[in-house]
Amino acid sequence: MADAPNPIQLQKHLKGVDYPAGKSDLIRTARDQGADDNVIDALERIPDRQYDGPNAVSKAVTQAR
Repeated sequence: MADAPNPIQLQKHLKGVDYPAGKSDLIRTARDQGADDNVIDALERIPDRQYDGPNAVSKAVTQAR
């Protein structure tokens, strides 16, 4: 299992997300922003729900390890 991405790196790849956002929106934005496999894998492990902001996404990524 890969380590969770650095929160700053994660948020860099989620720049421009219009919150609240769903898991699929986060993954699509990260891919569009050139995220590496580590970031995409981390986002794919989070629960499929709506996230109200960057802190909620970072928390979910940390808990989903």
